Amino acid sequence: RELLPPWLVIVAGLTGIVLLCVSTKDVPVAPLRTKYGIVLDAGPSRTILFIYQWTATKANKTGVIRGCSSCPVQGPGLSSYSDSPQNAGKSLEPCLKWAQKEIPAEQHSQTPLYLGATGSMRQLNLTHPILSDGLLAALTVALKSSPFDFQGAQILSRADEEAFNWVAVNYVLENFFKYDWRGQLVPSGKGMAGVLSVGGTSTQLTSKMEEKHTAKEGVRLQLYGQMHSVYTQQCPCHGTEQLHSRLLSVLIQ
Repeated sequence: RELLPPWLVIVAGLTGIVLLCVSTKDVPVAPLRTKYGIVLDAGPSRTILFIYQWTATKANKTGVIRGCSSCPVQGPGLSSYSDSPQNAGKSLEPCLKWAQKEIPAEQHSQTPLYLGATGSMRQLNLTHPILSDGLLAALTVALKSSPFDFQGAQILSRADEEAFNWVAVNYVLENFFKYDWRGQLVPSGKGMAGVLSVGGTSTQLTSKMEEKHTAKEGVRLQLYGQMHSVYTQQCPCHGTEQLHSRLLSVLIQ
């Protein structure tokens, strides 16, 4: 019989050592399946469809997601369709069709779809609640007809909107968790950043409350194994429009 070449014997031996040292639980049986989610951010001036994706990986029972892609909806903000609510649903159709191409067809029925409306819809709900309800009803009918798993269309309160902004900023800054040298998720050990949100008519400062101040009315969030109490301080008349008006007044004087 022919003897095996020495180099092949060495390679085979090293391979065997590696296989003996690596536990079977460390060898993935199959690649992690990617899941998707869709959020329609209905702002005062326009609506944007965002696609997010994640796997089964979690950090202290909270998912780890990343933005995948986005589609700006053509036309004005949703509140502009208060007199023609059916047109609001039609304006979303191009981006919904685009999302169907971005997400694998076999996952359409398992992809949650959610619409959150902010400033102008809050104002419409205060001044003309009947029109606001009719617009949300029309949007619900349009979104339910999509192949995705519609989870609801809601007008976010100012406190919820700013709390979500706070979560997004601190998530991007990796203040909740970080990856260690092994590629595993661990607590970051960093403090939480405050968020200053400057709008047209007002400015909001959102930060995490200390334990002694939790009696204040705020939003409580369970994230990555920790409870966070977030409070938003309103600063009316400190938005960009007011700043512009003050500047014009000074120039005139």
